[in-house]
Amino acid sequence: MANTDNCIVVLQLTGGNDYLNTTIPYNNPLYKDNRPAVGIPDNNIIHLDATYGIPEYIAPMKKFWDAGQMAICHGVGWKESPRSHFRAMDIWHTCEPIKVGTEGWLGRVAREFDPNKENVVQVVSMGPSLPRALVCPGVPVACVAGPLERYGFLPQVQGNERAHVLDRFAKMYSPAIGAGPVMDYLSETAIDSLKGEDIIKVAPQKYSSTVQYPNTPIARKLKGIAQTHIAEIGSRIFYCDHSTFDTHAGEAPAHNALWSAVSQGVDAFFADLREHNKSQNVIMLLFSEFGRRVHDNGSGTDHGAGGVAFVLGDKVKGGHYGEMPSLEAGKLVQGDLDPNMDFRSVYSTILDKWLGLNPAPIVNGTFEQPAFLN
Repeated sequence: MANTDNCIVVLQLTGGNDYLNTTIPYNNPLYKDNRPAVGIPDNNIIHLDATYGIPEYIAPMKKFWDAGQMAICHGVGWKESPRSHFRAMDIWHTCEPIKVGTEGWLGRVAREFDPNKENVVQVVSMGPSLPRALVCPGVPVACVAGPLERYGFLPQVQGNERAHVLDRFAKMYSPAIGAGPVMDYLSETAIDSLKGEDIIKVAPQKYSSTVQYPNTPIARKLKGIAQTHIAEIGSRIFYCDHSTFDTHAGEAPAHNALWSAVSQGVDAFFADLREHNKSQNVIMLLFSEFGRRVHDNGSGTDHGAGGVAFVLGDKVKGGHYGEMPSLEAGKLVQGDLDPNMDFRSVYSTILDKWLGLNPAPIVNGTFEQPAFLN
């Protein structure tokens, strides 16, 4: 039976994506004035409309725009942006701009969906580390560090020897009376991991596709997500990242390479889902922890504040949401675009209109919801 529950894929653009060189206000003379070194030339800009364009190396994203399936959320961030990668990402992950949070917003979502932890692969992260957005007590996360075909414990060990090793591992971490909270946590995590391996390893076996993914790290992660979703094992929250967008120097070639990989990977991912008739219940959120400084530094751009987020999918109501903050010198904050859309507004729309949850306890407040979902 097909899984029709709505799912979310988050693609994190780690390092601070350059908002102005991603969604270009090509008719605004202040753009060219502030970007003598890294500005996108007119003949390399694909127009979305009479105001904004994208660099030609993001061309695959244009088809989502033309189909009305790409929402562009402008000026996303929060007031008093710290301009620190680590703190900014913590804020996005935990929805705690004032204090240091310990629970991730998507971890809370997973706990709401499955409070009894009946599905240990409800949350899948493609990458070797656990993003804080997914961290929440009692919420298991399947972290896939490489190709899904090689996922699991000691994949190089096969046959009876492997069964013997896994049996000893399970007994080693089996719950023990009086072991204490640390061992209890390790035991729970280990057993969940073993259960998750048994479930998720079937995904590649069920997968066949004519779509050719690019040979890039982000495309491989997105292919793993597609394989898992197509296998219908009950996963609803997917996470991956691509880096590094921290383009202080050499931005022109770096931004080109980064976004070429992302846009081509995203294009292949949705083509794959559509080939399998599995795209209708998936949306993708692309975000970065902040934008970049308005005026370039001669080779790149430094840390900024207001940024841009994208939401893609069949059920997305495409268009612009909010407006790009003013580029006028007197309206900048420390040389940066002043955020005018709280990132928790974007989350709130997704939580309410897509995932069917009350946003307030997850994002720690009530925020205006841009209407980018049908």
